[in-house]
Amino acid sequence: MDDAGESIRRAARDLAYSVPLEDIKPASPELFENDTFWPYFERLRKEDPVHYAESEEFGPYWSVMKYNDIMAVDTNHQVFSSEPAITAFDPEDDFKLPMFIAMDPPKHDAQRKTVSPIVSPGNLGYLEPIIRERAISILDTIPIGEEFDWVDKVSIELTTMTLATLFDFPWEDRRKLTFWSDVATAAPRPGGLIETDEERRVILFECVEYFLNLWNERVNAPPRNDLISMLAHGESTRNMDKMEYLGNLLLLIVGGNDTTRNTITGSVLALNQNPDQYRKLRENPELIPSMVSETIRWQTPLAYMRRTAKEDFVLRDKTIQAGDKVLMWYVSGNRDEEVISEPNRYNIERERPRQHLSFGFGIHRCVGNRLAELQLKIIWEEILKRFPEVRVTGEPRHVYSSFVKGYTHLPVIVPSRNAV
Repeated sequence: MDDAGESIRRAARDLAYSVPLEDIKPASPELFENDTFWPYFERLRKEDPVHYAESEEFGPYWSVMKYNDIMAVDTNHQVFSSEPAITAFDPEDDFKLPMFIAMDPPKHDAQRKTVSPIVSPGNLGYLEPIIRERAISILDTIPIGEEFDWVDKVSIELTTMTLATLFDFPWEDRRKLTFWSDVATAAPRPGGLIETDEERRVILFECVEYFLNLWNERVNAPPRNDLISMLAHGESTRNMDKMEYLGNLLLLIVGGNDTTRNTITGSVLALNQNPDQYRKLRENPELIPSMVSETIRWQTPLAYMRRTAKEDFVLRDKTIQAGDKVLMWYVSGNRDEEVISEPNRYNIERERPRQHLSFGFGIHRCVGNRLAELQLKIIWEEILKRFPEVRVTGEPRHVYSSFVKGYTHLPVIVPSRNAV
């Protein structure tokens, strides 16, 4: 990896500690695209852990930066509501997308219960050999000794295959799921994936029209063990209107796709940046489950979740007023020095590797966390069987988003295969 990225990060650190605190805007997508947000978050944890900012994109918002404060907000849904949205953007009146993660009880609980059987232990047992077969197929076709994009060839392909299975989605169109996921979370900008919110709307309406055809097929057939059939036949979801259907679809697509794919990419990057840990993993494959959990902490694929205060609440010495927007920065809490020992160190032998905020806490804890861990475990079991090394050959390119902390490109070379 070249020195340009490191120079940018050094300059960012100097700037982060020199600008006035009130000028720090944690939700700026540029900070994440350039991977320069770390020193800003480090400073806020030390100097202003409950931080108020205003921006043109999102309006005013609070940022909660420390582990225990995030836990306090995340587990208090009586005061901090998930409605009307889980991102910093306020939904427009004519394009509101209800989804169960952005609902409070009792409706949240009923809709979550409808889809939770898809990730039950029994169904994960059914999915495991299918995921493994696909991981093997992907890895056995990657080029040896030639540079390629790990994000596209491996991370996206495996998670999109899994997502298509969960939906029983037409196989030949499965990359539409990837595209819709990216569009749903992209920050508009000239030359970007989307340039305007109107462009996003057009594409997402195409998404829901496609899924309405699948709904109509499933609702008139006996219940089956896929997400569309579960929604179509579920007591709390079968009467959803089109916008609520779209909202829940996007929740399931993004939750089942973006997060796992970016952690798969993050695992390759983290192990390359920490060759001593990569060596330990090769020598001790039984460390894979611990490595998976440590990577989920280290990567934090969703940087934050939003809540909205339903009443005035004092957090530390700051009064959050009813109606205020609150961002819980999981990516910051996962690096909180007061809770996690040596948090900036990537350590696959960490004593409590599952002590992280990446899946959230409370009633909204990620419903698919075990499926995410399973996919990561399988892909690394199969990587270690086949390759002595997956070598990163350049700087990663990061997603232009402060919500999804991910990658658009990671160049790698696999120099050789293991001897059979």
